[in-house]
Amino acid sequence: MSSETNNFNDLSPAAMAKKAVDVGVYKASKDPVSSFTLAIFGGVFIAIAFVFYITVVTGSSSMPWGMAKLVGALCFSLGLILCVIMGAELFTSTVLTSTAWASRRITTPQMLRTWVRVYLGNFVGGVFFVWMIWQGKVYMGDSGQWGLTALKIASHKLHHTFFEAFILGVMCNLLVCLAVWMTFSCRSTGDKILAMLFPVAMFVATGFEHSIANMFMIPMGIAIQHFATPEFWAGIGHVPADFAELTVSNFLLKNELPVTLGNIVGGAVFVGLGNWFVFLRNDNKKEAVANGKVRTA
Repeated sequence: MSSETNNFNDLSPAAMAKKAVDVGVYKASKDPVSSFTLAIFGGVFIAIAFVFYITVVTGSSSMPWGMAKLVGALCFSLGLILCVIMGAELFTSTVLTSTAWASRRITTPQMLRTWVRVYLGNFVGGVFFVWMIWQGKVYMGDSGQWGLTALKIASHKLHHTFFEAFILGVMCNLLVCLAVWMTFSCRSTGDKILAMLFPVAMFVATGFEHSIANMFMIPMGIAIQHFATPEFWAGIGHVPADFAELTVSNFLLKNELPVTLGNIVGGAVFVGLGNWFVFLRNDNKKEAVANGKVRTA
């Protein structure tokens, strides 16, 4: 039996790290147009997951708080499942290209260009789905309660301090990237789904912050706050001023910026470089010795 597999025929942690490097090289070398298009798909898939979450938790006030969160979080897991199974590009997992960078398989400009391209594509996908939900008047569901749930979630995300949002971003992408990393060991679609389900559900249920999910959620709240009809506000018993903090500047500065930075640290540093340091750093030394760049004695 290979040292890189076990009795269940999945990859060992060391082999998973090597696969992460190969995946990183593939992502950084992908045709830019294809990569950007797949990133739009990724933004849409995560937005779909948040729509599922809002729909499920709307009207769940009679349920115990934790159980309502759990059910909604399991539904939200659909987003990452779609991204991985369908091959979409997602910024929060794309930062794992840090392993390929540390292994000197891609350059710094290659890595950063990939991050920026996928990030922008995810934003386009998220905002596009806001438009779709708006045109379909989904926010009017349950006599406007769907929209009220969206407003409350979006508003809550703007009440963190910069440091709180950063830390919540770190913990979120620690879990997202662990979920993706575990799929490197999987041999079937079912294996991948099971590997991703609980890490994603945990971060959502606990309220950690995901920069790409927020590209849908907060713009959705902003759209409702600024453009919903008087009938909507009358139906939910609120006025737009109750959610005055939902502005583009607050979205970008109070949430998206610190959460994105936190996501990079949680994914690229903690998971990507952490596993590279444990399993792969000696590979660089061996390569340097083989190339005559390091003395062995």
